[in-house]
Amino acid sequence: MAEVSDRPAARVICVDGSGRVLLMHWRDAVSGQALWEPPGGGIDPGETPLEAARRELAEETGLPGAAVLDRWLPVRRDFTWLGVRYVKTERFYLARFDRAPQVRPGRLTAEEDAAHLGSGWFLLEEMPGLPDAVDPPGLPEIVSRLTLLG
Repeated sequence: MAEVSDRPAARVICVDGSGRVLLMHWRDAVSGQALWEPPGGGIDPGETPLEAARRELAEETGLPGAAVLDRWLPVRRDFTWLGVRYVKTERFYLARFDRAPQVRPGRLTAEEDAAHLGSGWFLLEEMPGLPDAVDPPGLPEIVSRLTLLG
Protein backbone atom coordinates (compact mmCIF):
# COMPACT_ATOMS: atom_id res chain seq x y z
CA MET A 1 0.00 0.00 0.00
CA ALA A 2 1.42 3.37 -1.04
CA GLU A 3 1.99 6.21 1.38
CA VAL A 4 -0.79 8.81 1.05
CA SER A 5 0.00 12.53 0.82
CA ASP A 6 -2.22 15.59 0.72
CA ARG A 7 0.67 18.05 0.11
CA PRO A 8 -0.84 21.29 -1.22
CA ALA A 9 -0.06 22.06 -4.85
CA ALA A 10 -0.97 24.47 -7.62
CA ARG A 11 -1.00 24.03 -11.41
CA VAL A 12 -1.17 26.39 -14.35
CA ILE A 13 -3.31 26.04 -17.47
CA CYS A 14 -1.36 27.93 -20.14
CA VAL A 15 -3.49 28.78 -23.18
CA ASP A 16 -2.24 30.41 -26.37
CA GLY A 17 -4.17 32.59 -28.83
CA SER A 18 -5.11 29.52 -30.90
CA GLY A 19 -6.61 27.73 -27.90
CA ARG A 20 -3.71 25.31 -27.47
CA VAL A 21 -2.83 24.21 -23.93
CA LEU A 22 0.67 23.56 -22.64
CA LEU A 23 1.23 20.09 -21.21
CA MET A 24 4.37 18.73 -19.60
CA HIS A 25 5.39 15.14 -20.38
CA TRP A 26 6.78 13.08 -17.47
CA ARG A 27 7.80 9.47 -16.77
CA ASP A 28 7.34 8.02 -13.28
CA ALA A 29 10.61 6.21 -12.40
CA VAL A 30 8.79 3.85 -10.02
CA SER A 31 5.84 2.73 -12.17
CA GLY A 32 7.45 3.41 -15.56
CA GLN A 33 4.23 5.09 -16.72
CA ALA A 34 4.34 8.35 -18.64
CA LEU A 35 1.75 11.12 -18.49
CA TRP A 36 0.93 14.61 -19.69
CA GLU A 37 -0.17 17.28 -17.22
CA PRO A 38 -0.19 21.06 -16.80
CA PRO A 39 2.91 22.58 -15.20
CA GLY A 40 2.81 22.96 -11.45
CA GLY A 41 3.79 21.41 -8.17
CA GLY A 42 3.94 21.65 -4.43
CA ILE A 43 3.36 24.79 -2.41
CA ASP A 44 6.36 25.59 -0.22
CA PRO A 45 5.94 26.67 3.42
CA GLY A 46 5.05 30.38 3.65
CA GLU A 47 4.07 30.54 -0.03
CA THR A 48 0.57 31.34 -1.28
CA PRO A 49 -0.95 29.08 -3.93
CA LEU A 50 -0.64 31.87 -6.52
CA GLU A 51 3.04 32.41 -5.65
CA ALA A 52 3.63 28.67 -5.98
CA ALA A 53 1.87 28.54 -9.36
CA ARG A 54 4.01 31.41 -10.66
CA ARG A 55 7.24 29.88 -9.30
CA GLU A 56 6.45 26.42 -10.66
CA LEU A 57 5.61 27.81 -14.11
CA ALA A 58 8.96 29.62 -14.29
CA GLU A 59 10.90 26.61 -12.98
CA GLU A 60 9.31 23.95 -15.17
CA THR A 61 8.89 25.95 -18.39
CA GLY A 62 11.05 29.07 -18.29
CA LEU A 63 7.87 31.08 -18.98
CA PRO A 64 7.23 34.23 -16.94
CA GLY A 65 5.42 33.54 -13.69
CA ALA A 66 3.80 36.97 -13.98
CA ALA A 67 1.62 35.53 -16.77
CA VAL A 68 -0.36 33.53 -14.21
CA LEU A 69 -3.65 35.27 -13.47
CA ASP A 70 -5.34 35.21 -10.08
CA ARG A 71 -8.17 33.07 -11.52
CA TRP A 72 -8.44 29.46 -10.47
CA LEU A 73 -10.64 26.41 -10.07
CA PRO A 74 -10.37 23.75 -7.39
CA VAL A 75 -9.60 20.35 -8.94
CA ARG A 76 -9.89 17.12 -6.96
CA ARG A 77 -6.99 14.77 -7.73
CA ASP A 78 -6.17 11.19 -6.80
CA PHE A 79 -2.98 9.88 -8.41
CA THR A 80 0.21 7.99 -7.62
CA TRP A 81 3.66 9.40 -8.36
CA LEU A 82 6.97 7.77 -7.39
CA GLY A 83 5.17 5.30 -5.17
CA VAL A 84 3.24 7.95 -3.22
CA ARG A 85 -0.52 8.28 -3.58
CA TYR A 86 -1.72 11.90 -3.62
CA VAL A 87 -5.32 12.61 -2.65
CA LYS A 88 -6.05 16.32 -2.57
CA THR A 89 -7.63 19.35 -4.14
CA GLU A 90 -5.29 21.52 -6.20
CA ARG A 91 -5.81 25.04 -7.51
CA PHE A 92 -5.58 25.24 -11.30
CA TYR A 93 -4.70 28.79 -12.39
CA LEU A 94 -4.91 30.37 -15.84
CA ALA A 95 -2.11 31.97 -17.90
CA ARG A 96 -2.73 33.37 -21.38
CA PHE A 97 -0.19 33.88 -24.17
CA ASP A 98 -0.76 35.45 -27.61
CA ARG A 99 1.40 32.79 -29.26
CA ALA A 100 2.77 29.54 -27.87
CA PRO A 101 6.12 30.53 -26.38
CA GLN A 102 9.02 28.12 -26.50
CA VAL A 103 9.34 26.07 -23.34
CA ARG A 104 12.78 25.94 -21.77
CA PRO A 105 12.74 24.34 -18.33
CA GLY A 106 14.68 26.58 -16.01
CA ARG A 107 15.26 25.11 -12.60
CA LEU A 108 14.15 21.49 -12.52
CA THR A 109 15.11 19.43 -9.50
CA ALA A 110 17.24 16.34 -10.16
CA GLU A 111 14.10 14.21 -9.73
CA GLU A 112 12.16 16.35 -12.21
CA ASP A 113 15.04 16.40 -14.70
CA ALA A 114 15.16 12.58 -14.67
CA ALA A 115 11.38 12.35 -15.18
CA HIS A 116 11.03 15.14 -17.80
CA LEU A 117 10.29 13.87 -21.32
CA GLY A 118 9.38 17.21 -22.91
CA SER A 119 6.31 19.35 -23.43
CA GLY A 120 3.86 20.39 -26.09
CA TRP A 121 1.01 22.72 -26.93
CA PHE A 122 -2.22 20.86 -27.79
CA LEU A 123 -5.79 21.66 -28.77
CA LEU A 124 -8.39 20.13 -26.45
CA GLU A 125 -9.54 17.76 -29.20
CA GLU A 126 -5.96 16.47 -29.64
CA MET A 127 -5.56 15.42 -26.00
CA PRO A 128 -7.44 12.09 -26.25
CA GLY A 129 -5.06 11.03 -29.06
CA LEU A 130 -1.84 11.61 -27.12
CA PRO A 131 0.29 8.46 -26.70
CA ASP A 132 0.25 8.67 -22.88
CA ALA A 133 -2.49 9.52 -20.38
CA VAL A 134 -3.50 13.11 -19.72
CA ASP A 135 -3.90 13.90 -16.04
CA PRO A 136 -6.24 14.85 -14.56
CA PRO A 137 -8.59 12.82 -16.79
CA GLY A 138 -11.16 15.65 -17.01
CA LEU A 139 -8.60 18.23 -18.14
CA PRO A 140 -10.47 19.41 -21.29
CA GLU A 141 -13.52 20.29 -19.16
CA ILE A 142 -11.31 22.03 -16.57
CA VAL A 143 -9.65 24.09 -19.32
CA SER A 144 -13.04 25.04 -20.78
CA ARG A 145 -14.42 26.11 -17.40
CA LEU A 146 -11.28 28.04 -16.46
CA THR A 147 -11.03 29.92 -19.76
CA LEU A 148 -14.67 30.99 -19.42
CA LEU A 149 -13.69 32.68 -16.15
CA GLY A 150 -10.84 34.63 -17.68
